[in-house]
Amino acid sequence: MSRLPVLAAISLIALATAASADPGIDITIYADNQALVQDTRVITFTGDQAQRVEFKNVSAQIRAETASLSASDMTILEQNFDYDLLSPSKIMENAVGQTITLVRTNPATGQETRERATVLAANGGVVLQIGDRIEVLRDDGLPVRVIFDKVPPNMRAEPTLSMTVAAKPGTREATLRYLTPGLGWRADYVVLYDEGKSTIDVQGWVTLSNNSGVNYDNARAVLVAGNPRMLNGGGGCFDCGSSDEAGTEAGTRERLGGYYLYPLPARTTIANLQTKQVSFLDVHGAPAQHGYELRFGWLQTASQPISAWTVYSFTNGSQGGLGDQLPAGVMRFYIRDAKGQPQFIGERGIGHTPMGSKLSIATGEAFDVKVHPVVTARTKVGKTRWKTDMRYTLTNASSKPVTVKVIQGGLWGDTKVSAESQRSERRDAESVVWTVTIPAEGKVELTATFDSRY
Repeated sequence: MSRLPVLAAISLIALATAASADPGIDITIYADNQALVQDTRVITFTGDQAQRVEFKNVSAQIRAETASLSASDMTILEQNFDYDLLSPSKIMENAVGQTITLVRTNPATGQETRERATVLAANGGVVLQIGDRIEVLRDDGLPVRVIFDKVPPNMRAEPTLSMTVAAKPGTREATLRYLTPGLGWRADYVVLYDEGKSTIDVQGWVTLSNNSGVNYDNARAVLVAGNPRMLNGGGGCFDCGSSDEAGTEAGTRERLGGYYLYPLPARTTIANLQTKQVSFLDVHGAPAQHGYELRFGWLQTASQPISAWTVYSFTNGSQGGLGDQLPAGVMRFYIRDAKGQPQFIGERGIGHTPMGSKLSIATGEAFDVKVHPVVTARTKVGKTRWKTDMRYTLTNASSKPVTVKVIQGGLWGDTKVSAESQRSERRDAESVVWTVTIPAEGKVELTATFDSRY
């Protein structure tokens, strides 16, 4: 087994310090569509007591209340975020009440004529007053141009954060920091299972997306695995697979508070409306086990057999495992067919998984392995107790033996197993598990009696 770490560990604190000594953009990206942008630029302060400083090319989704500008010998008096961006329709809407110039071209002669007009309305169409007449500006194919005397003062070609500051004169660095949605990342895992060797190869990718409305050129970026609390919610994991046992290994990856850091190895441009992938994990030949599992609720009985879940079990520990923390994401499993071609067999989400954990990932329903649960008898014993007899019929239509974990849940209170055809293990306060081996093309009947209050 070999492990190839791709991303070096750089702390966010060191990254923030570097920002003040090296102009450019530093981005800390969280997995719940949130990012901290630290934009360091060189600014010339005039010494005026009310100088206007503009930061163009900020995120179109900037949380303006989180913005702060830091520089030596400077005080912020006021800040404004101008996000009304220039477009033909927007500039016309902002020109209502203003005077514009219409340029018409005669299609036959090519001669241009110009008229001054006042924009009366731009609501579903443009209404103009030209001299004593009212005219609607129509898109009728005739060549007409509109000339505006100036750009409306509250409109920008790009999102702009402007600040009024008082500062001592001189040229020096200033860092703008703000939070913004629209930038996020997730982990994607490609898992190739070798049936002959009972091992897995795992390639881990960081999938980074930018929908913030702006490009971040030549940026230093660090990704944070964890779920910082936000007032508008966020975090969590969709359809997360099970972790049989949480890990206790610290590993060597850099931490920040309760989170792990995954820095991109070099500066990169994160373009708007772009998805970028960077490898962070490459493991070959880690031990893994293939089995089956099915969980039943209390008193669950079925009219026909139920397909067991196909489950792959492994660890991310340093000894005989993947050897790294696993950020939340999606694991996609593949197996080679008879021709040696990898084929997709299922996917499942995982939550943030500490190093040393034991994982069991269910990838789909088995075709050949089924379990038929039946409540065969239920008898009241005394005033408050019940005896419940269960039968689980396990079948295997494949050409080799398989192992199935039958999990009976819903064992609340003092419910216990009073009799069983095979020894069970109490998994937790509400469930027991039997590990049953079914011979090739065979059938096994598992029986159990439960003593409960209801």
